[in-house]
Amino acid sequence: MEGIRGDGASSASPLSQWGHDAWRMYQYYLDKTTPHTAYRWIGTLVITAIYCLRVYYVQGFYIVAYGLGIYLLNLLIGFLSPLVDPQLEVTDGPLLPTKGSDEFKPFIRRLPEFKYSMTKSFCIAFVMTFFSVFDVPVFWPILLCYWIVLFVLTMRRQITHMIKYKYIPFSMGKQKYTGKKPSASSSGFRV
Repeated sequence: MEGIRGDGASSASPLSQWGHDAWRMYQYYLDKTTPHTAYRWIGTLVITAIYCLRVYYVQGFYIVAYGLGIYLLNLLIGFLSPLVDPQLEVTDGPLLPTKGSDEFKPFIRRLPEFKYSMTKSFCIAFVMTFFSVFDVPVFWPILLCYWIVLFVLTMRRQITHMIKYKYIPFSMGKQKYTGKKPSASSSGFRV
């Protein structure tokens, strides 16, 4: 009886160990690429181009492309949204300032690095194009029009939310103080 449990545990253990080792190796290389933003984006663009060429030459897998587009839209919304939505809940953590007199609190994204998920999603979609079960015959212009309508409506809602709660999800780096600028009245010329 004890040998049966031991055999079952040992046969599942190498598979879970292999999965854990693969995940650790993936995370190791992901962490090594963190400071190289430009190279990460170039790699993502290359993978995106390879996927687009595959779909173009095969002339199929439009459902996979549509699903990928919906997923990327979801990632974009997560990237543009604050971690704590001021509309939903008030917590003790960092919140976005709603008035000019409020203390500055940095914008913390709900999804900080969507690039990695984006690259992974293009890789998964690329692999899916090799299986004919995912090649469902559809009229792709309807899917494209529906995705564009969905994108416009979703972005309009997100931009309205950004305007209402006065936050900008992008920063242009640290602002530098350049000193007091001379005004026209202090230059000595009077009219």
